[in-house]
Amino acid sequence: MPKLINFATDYARYCLKGSAKFYAWMGLLVLLTMGAMYGFYLQNTEGLIVTGLSSQIHDGLYFANLVFLVGVAAGAVTIVFPAYVYHHKAMHEVTVLGEMLAISAVIMVTVFVFAHMGRPERLWHMIPIIGIYNLPGSMLGWDVLVLSGYLILNFICGFYYLYTKYTGGKINTKFFMPLVYISIVWALSIHTVTAFLIATMPARPMWYHSMMPIRFITTAFAAGPCLIIIAFMVIRNNTKMWIQDEAIDLLSTIITWCLGLALFLTLSEIVVEFYARTEHANSLYYLMFGLHGLTALVPWFWSSLAFMLIAFAMFLTPSVRKNYKLLPVACVLAFAGIWIEKGMGLIVPGFIPTPIGEVLEYFPTFVEVMTTIGIWAMGFFILTILLKGAIGILLGEVKAS
Repeated sequence: MPKLINFATDYARYCLKGSAKFYAWMGLLVLLTMGAMYGFYLQNTEGLIVTGLSSQIHDGLYFANLVFLVGVAAGAVTIVFPAYVYHHKAMHEVTVLGEMLAISAVIMVTVFVFAHMGRPERLWHMIPIIGIYNLPGSMLGWDVLVLSGYLILNFICGFYYLYTKYTGGKINTKFFMPLVYISIVWALSIHTVTAFLIATMPARPMWYHSMMPIRFITTAFAAGPCLIIIAFMVIRNNTKMWIQDEAIDLLSTIITWCLGLALFLTLSEIVVEFYARTEHANSLYYLMFGLHGLTALVPWFWSSLAFMLIAFAMFLTPSVRKNYKLLPVACVLAFAGIWIEKGMGLIVPGFIPTPIGEVLEYFPTFVEVMTTIGIWAMGFFILTILLKGAIGILLGEVKAS
């Protein structure tokens, strides 16, 4: 126990040290997080009337970010799998950094759940024994199970590895490796179950197809590595830790394949839906061209498609993919395009038109935008702390005396 206390103390002490640039970054994140706290206050005192949500469209910006971040969390397996299954040396050196990203992403998912609920004090109904945890009948119950399990697995694997490095001990492979292999399979389950959460609704034709889980997996394995590469570039430029080119090159290759598959599946859905052009295609038609003169989401769709196509062309070009000045640009474009596709391009149009034919548009309010930005800021604050401490241990600057 004393060693654990020393580990936590040294970890925290190291995270508090930094340059003026570090303190400015963390201060900005704190200010933005305070904006989210004010948004929570407004929602819990005035109700969800302060958001753009309605009885017709009850999932908006919060749920869109929730779905997207589940994919980002699952994307961490693109580091863990090559490192432990294929024994990729460069990936093995930075595996724990991917696990820190997964922890941060799942925490953000949880906070977006609180924002989306409106009455978070009712969450106790989901606690087994105390509440009514409806398994196996509730898809939401399964989603809570897999996300909680994934958070616990990454926390144990990541911090056990760091603690062993900190103490100079040896990894107990009989304990550690089974958890690693379980976490790899579990990563696939979190986004698959999230896809089933919306794909099992017959009243929403845009979501009601079996291709949804594989679409979620492909975009997850593109968006997650994009954020990881950007984080790696920041780490290489601002810390003493050098992340090998082989790790970045493998991640960019994974992005290329998965982004190409995601685009293929999206275009395939367009062909299938519009070939017959039944009323089931109205949601997609509204997204792409508008419906009854309402076109709020049309620019979102075409900008998302343009971002992903440009990014895919950049990733396909070896001279661009190997250029570490242009690679972050491609990652940002792909990340932004997938964020739009998962949110405004998937969740919102699924509600338009409603099952009884109503066509009502959704516009996020300032409170929603402020709260969303604040939650992302909180997530990056946690990610910065986790990565900084992990880097200190990997470099040997934080170790048991």
